[in-house]
Amino acid sequence: MNLSSSLTQGFRTAEQRKAPIICFSHLRWDFVLQRPQHLMERFARDRQVFYFEEFIPTDHHLAYLEIHPFEGTAVKAIRPRIPHWLGQDERERELRNLLDELLSIYGVARPILWFYTPLMYGLARHIDAAAVIYDCMDELANFKFAPPTLKDAEAALLKRADVAFTGGHSLYEAKRHLHDNIHPFPSGVDVDHFHAARGNLEEPADQRSISAPKFGYYGVIDERLDLGLISCVANARPNLSFVFIGPIVKISPDDLPKAENIHYLGRKAYGELPAYVSGWSGALMPFALDDATRFISPTKTPEYLAAGRPIVSTPIADVVRQYGGVSGVALARDAEQFATACDDALVLKESDGAWLRSVDTLLAASSWDDTFHAMSVLVEEAIIRRSAFTHSLTQFPSPPTSARSRSSFDYLIVGAGFAGSVLAERLAADGRHVLLCDRRPHIGGNAYDFHNEDGILVHRYGPHIFHTNSQEIFDYLSQFTDWRPYQHRVLADIGDHRLPVPINRTTLNGFYGLNLKDEAEAALFLAARAEPCDPIETAKDAVVSQVGGDLYRAFFQGYTRKQWGLDPSQLDRSVTSRVPARVSDDDRYFLDTYQAMPLHGYTRMFEKMLDHEYITVSLGTEFADIRRDHPEAHTIFTGPIDEYFDYRFGRLPYRSLEFRHETHDARRLLPVGVINYPSETVPYTRITEYKHLTGQIHPKTTISYEFAGGEGEPYYPIPRPDNQALYKQYEAVARRSSDVTFVGRLATYKYYNMDQVVGQALATYRKMSKAHASTIAASVK
Repeated sequence: MNLSSSLTQGFRTAEQRKAPIICFSHLRWDFVLQRPQHLMERFARDRQVFYFEEFIPTDHHLAYLEIHPFEGTAVKAIRPRIPHWLGQDERERELRNLLDELLSIYGVARPILWFYTPLMYGLARHIDAAAVIYDCMDELANFKFAPPTLKDAEAALLKRADVAFTGGHSLYEAKRHLHDNIHPFPSGVDVDHFHAARGNLEEPADQRSISAPKFGYYGVIDERLDLGLISCVANARPNLSFVFIGPIVKISPDDLPKAENIHYLGRKAYGELPAYVSGWSGALMPFALDDATRFISPTKTPEYLAAGRPIVSTPIADVVRQYGGVSGVALARDAEQFATACDDALVLKESDGAWLRSVDTLLAASSWDDTFHAMSVLVEEAIIRRSAFTHSLTQFPSPPTSARSRSSFDYLIVGAGFAGSVLAERLAADGRHVLLCDRRPHIGGNAYDFHNEDGILVHRYGPHIFHTNSQEIFDYLSQFTDWRPYQHRVLADIGDHRLPVPINRTTLNGFYGLNLKDEAEAALFLAARAEPCDPIETAKDAVVSQVGGDLYRAFFQGYTRKQWGLDPSQLDRSVTSRVPARVSDDDRYFLDTYQAMPLHGYTRMFEKMLDHEYITVSLGTEFADIRRDHPEAHTIFTGPIDEYFDYRFGRLPYRSLEFRHETHDARRLLPVGVINYPSETVPYTRITEYKHLTGQIHPKTTISYEFAGGEGEPYYPIPRPDNQALYKQYEAVARRSSDVTFVGRLATYKYYNMDQVVGQALATYRKMSKAHASTIAASVK
């Protein structure tokens, strides 16, 4: 079972799986083929899609709908016609009525509402939706003639939206603070369609007559183009021909630059574009650098590259970010640079084409199919979440403490965290009667989460991020939860910077003020900084041998001292070797195959795990108070092993944690889920913002400050040789005790990730089952 298929387990009916989409767009379906057409065509393969366009004024005295089924597509374009004399309020009322009529005609119930323009949200806000999606392709408020109400309309839409997408990374960074569940999706590309331009296509007649070499542009010709730049470059290179394909919008044709070597061929169909591009030596993106282009992520960039044409572009932010280091993409700020880049593109076009190998590798991960599938997972999650969290303040009850009481049990399990709950579920599934107790008033152990008084899902004992490389463990837990994909990212607060942890190429560039361009440069730099230690014994050795003293002192020394109450030179190397340095720019904290969070929280997952007629849960219960009442039960102990044996050899040292939770009247405070604070002048080790982890949509946000200390509930065994020696004494006694089994982090005095605890519990269950089977076989003989 993969992550995507597990997520979609949340769908319970065919109607939910096939919820129709009403897509509201300011663009006509048959105007130019862009992002909406690419995505809606794909969604229409297995569900109804209605493409609801902006209204068209009519002289008719009644409002009515035009329904356009275009050949070759299952998408139906809906064009509302509204009497041109109606005022705004009357017009919106008529549009709402027409939308209701459309839903009635086609029997549509609880559709997905998908918006490309916030201005159309008002006519649909009354609809009971399966999910509300805002796909912010462009910053429309910065475009020419943008209505002043657009910003307010966007704020209202974002308040209702279940998930938001942006057309590029710059737009994402500008809007990420406005929504809790927002994701950047830069333009994709149909590689095969444009790859045809690399072959021997017949050039269309209206372009064939234009003298070569030709440099071309296709797309909307509007105020976003730098008309002065185009004029200057054409004048500087009279030997080149400049071809412009596309409709002229919002500017007068009289304002376009005119010259013998500038040619405007008008609008062309998407299917014709490869033939036109096949006649070009290079492709143009002469965009103005202003508010209208600040956040654009041109779809044509990967399309030109797929066609095998070098690109000359002005330094649009998303082009620089995504393609700045790509061979065949030249960035030019003024006319002189632009003309020179055209000369270089001519040379590159006539080369052996070796530059296209790296281009094709990049494009292989940029298809519209990939974008569609990634968006689909988030849309499906939004549908499940909207259904499950109709009331954000719903509290999920824990299992009753005595609903299934009985006088005798096969097993007494102490601790209702991962280790105890997994074993309780497995043994109950085998028909064994289990009493599960915990001194806390809740199940879930340290993974317990709850909705606070504001309705925000919070991890009471700090952030718990699920990740694993084990399909067995992921599949086992998937029986009790749906998942939301989540890749954890952490920044470290270092001076004036917040830099990625684990250390990667971005960290190195930011910390040292460098411009390391690739993994090879980063690896050489780190190798020069590393201070070899032989042997590597301590946590300090593990870091210094990889990254040197500067990074050790900045990122690890203070943090480790606060977290463990000891200098890294006094701790085992395992403490810091778990967070290796990287030479790539991958900023994910974990690289595991499966990275996800329980869709409805950990507590809900534990509730489902323990919902079995053979499991009795007793909360707020001390083991010492009930152990004598059940002498027949085999004990499985997941608490501190020294506590079980009444500290006969002395107390094992543990590190404890304290959390201070705060709720703020803001949608988002942090750029990522966790910020580390390595400086010893800051009392806490990190701050967590939970909505990054949970994906919850809420106008407020909750953060927690984490403080480490030596007193309080035990959280982490302290990895030092003398502590391990003390544990070995307890372990020896445990091995001689046939009436108890020890499982988990505290019981085996070893740090485990959550998946490792689950794995240990499953392995213990298999071992116990095998022993039980052997006992039965022996008794039969």
